[in-house]
Amino acid sequence: MNDPSTRTTFTRAGVTLTEGIAAGNGHSISYLAAGPEDGPMLVFVHGWPANGRTWKHQLTAFAALGFRVIAPDLRGYGSSTVHQRRDAYAQEHLVGDMVALLDRLGREQAVWIGHDWGSATVWGLAAHHPERCAAVASICVPYRTLERGVPALLEHVNRSIYPPDTHPYAQFDYMHYYASEAERAAQVLDARPANSVRAFFRGGVPAAHGKPGPTSEITRNGGWFAGADAVPDLPPDTGVLDEELLADLTSSLTGTGFGASIAYYLNDEANRAYSDTSLNGGRLDMPVLFLEAFYDQVADTSVSRLAEPMRRYCTDFTEESIEAGHWAQLEQPTAVNAALARWLATKTPSLWPQPTHPPRT
Repeated sequence: MNDPSTRTTFTRAGVTLTEGIAAGNGHSISYLAAGPEDGPMLVFVHGWPANGRTWKHQLTAFAALGFRVIAPDLRGYGSSTVHQRRDAYAQEHLVGDMVALLDRLGREQAVWIGHDWGSATVWGLAAHHPERCAAVASICVPYRTLERGVPALLEHVNRSIYPPDTHPYAQFDYMHYYASEAERAAQVLDARPANSVRAFFRGGVPAAHGKPGPTSEITRNGGWFAGADAVPDLPPDTGVLDEELLADLTSSLTGTGFGASIAYYLNDEANRAYSDTSLNGGRLDMPVLFLEAFYDQVADTSVSRLAEPMRRYCTDFTEESIEAGHWAQLEQPTAVNAALARWLATKTPSLWPQPTHPPRT
């Protein structure tokens, strides 16, 4: 089946990508697509504050291998529908969007790869619709953490780094701040979107490994950047953010604003209740890959117990560590792509694209 409502095409790294729009689940979902239309499908789901183009290194690499690759813009991002109600960004609705997208693309199953909040959605999809998941992978965010809300995250933090008397919300203090100051937070980030993008899209800092992260001080400081009214003008980290992606993310977030993306953090109770209705008691039996970002100070699985629930709940589990910060797929694309390819070839060999002609003898 052809992808619905395609708009424009462009070429990156010798691969043609198509921008499309799919209507489903009560709104429109924009997405990027590449690779042969009959190829095995990989769906890459972005996090905060990103869009489908942050997967560009993965899209071009796996399309060239013969996969059909899709990278949607989640609701509130890019050209997808921006909803005004905060409860529209609960995970049950986001999972429904992904099911609707798969239906519109004419597929029964896909391999799902998530990052950050996209991981939460991929985990929810696997837990509630396992029949639509040939396999699932996550970068940075482990299973049964973020999609279950701040209380679940706090159960597994490293209290030697974040003592409860001084850092009750540990590295997730910024989420606590959003819960009480969502409008103020959006106002600050909206004031200078390009500065906000440059500030958040940065690589890992080895010297900061195992030390308290800046996200643990947001409430105490009165907001991001010591309560400033706008994000300061920082130089870009060119190891993560090139000029093209900076321009695209700036344009995208200028159009949508940060309010919708912050709403992802404001549905803890609904998300926990949804997670509690997972099939099979939450156990995942399909192949699962977790790629740890070793220098990530928020999803700090290298120094905390955040990954422990995932290891208990996944029966066919593979994990690797990438020497990168939170944006591992941009900072270390070759390592991420290699890990994904090894896992796909090992755990889902029947899905690996087949040669289109016999090998030469």
